Amino acid sequence: MPASVRIFALAFTLLASAQLAFPGESLDDAIAYLLNYVSTSHATFLRNGTSHTPAEAVAHIKAKYEHFKPQIKTPEDFIRLSASKSLLTGQPYLVRTRDGKETHLDEWLTAALKQHRAEHHSLRCDASRSVLL
Repeated sequence: MPASVRIFALAFTLLASAQLAFPGESLDDAIAYLLNYVSTSHATFLRNGTSHTPAEAVAHIKAKYEHFKPQIKTPEDFIRLSASKSLLTGQPYLVRTRDGKETHLDEWLTAALKQHRAEHHSLRCDASRSVLL
């Protein structure tokens, strides 16, 4: 076997091993991240015109998650079904951050998920590069 083929095979094996060491995030991990993001946010959550603490928001989102669990296959499903709007009134859930800005909760969580994935992907890429070096 030529040396270039052996080097390629070795690099491929190392990359595959690196991917196993940093596997893709599971649905449970993503949901745990989002719930933690809410609970540590120091924000005010607005549901049907009433203000709620992060702990109250997490409890409500978890209850809706349990209700919709069979339908939730992705973190986006979780956000859409558990953290977007009231089932009773159809009003969107809002979040008011420390700077006073109000945003739809589903948009806020989607942005947090996107940032988390970018950071998670960056860590996997860094690990893969270090294996090759």
